[in-house]
Amino acid sequence: MKNSFAVAMLISVLCVTAMQAVAYTGQKLEKGAKIKLAQAQAIALKARPGKITDRELEKEKGGSGLRYSFDIRVNRATYEVGVDAQTGAILENGREGKNPD
Repeated sequence: MKNSFAVAMLISVLCVTAMQAVAYTGQKLEKGAKIKLAQAQAIALKARPGKITDRELEKEKGGSGLRYSFDIRVNRATYEVGVDAQTGAILENGREGKNPD
């Protein structure tokens, strides 16, 4: 019984740590988004398979004006994929420059 509790606690700590490893900004804007973070991540990873290293929800020109922005690592390159938070449309899918925003 003690072992199962310890294992459950370890799994909980690892899950929380993994979720915190990729920062997320934009929680205050979420109520205005029709597309939720998990859906936007799936859309972004379908457009650019790799590992998400950063994510945010921001007001930005283009599309509906509210977008999720994901930095996705593929091999040694980082790509920025923008997903419209209202429609789910891909707004950007290109290699991150030397001076990422």
